[in-house]
Amino acid sequence: MRVIVAKAGLDGHDRGAKVIARALRDAGMEVIYTGLFQTPEQIVQTAIQEDADGIGLSILSGAHMTLFPLVVEQLKAQGADDIVFFGGGTIPNDDAAELKRLGVREIFTPGAPLSEIIAFVERECGKRRELVG
Repeated sequence: MRVIVAKAGLDGHDRGAKVIARALRDAGMEVIYTGLFQTPEQIVQTAIQEDADGIGLSILSGAHMTLFPLVVEQLKAQGADDIVFFGGGTIPNDDAAELKRLGVREIFTPGAPLSEIIAFVERECGKRRELVG
């Protein structure tokens, strides 16, 4: 499986994203970390170019209600909405519920066990990989 781990917008705090990237890598996945300050368009284009099964977007800046929906829109516009899109960061429960309603597959908040994140990615991205083949 191939997963993109990304940071969008002006959020410069990437420790959590790097922890997730390393955990997914150690679980046997190919992980592509895009680095800081990516736009939703750049993230989706990278996922398409790399034939990624999933995108994990980390946001700590409070811009999750703007940036996550933009990624969902870009995935749909590019015909790539089969790519599993999940996110994490300091996201209130009400916002997380709304983001899931909009198409974000799962939201992980600080303190989420790495084993839970890995299991989600293996399960959901594995389903996509089986369909895409």
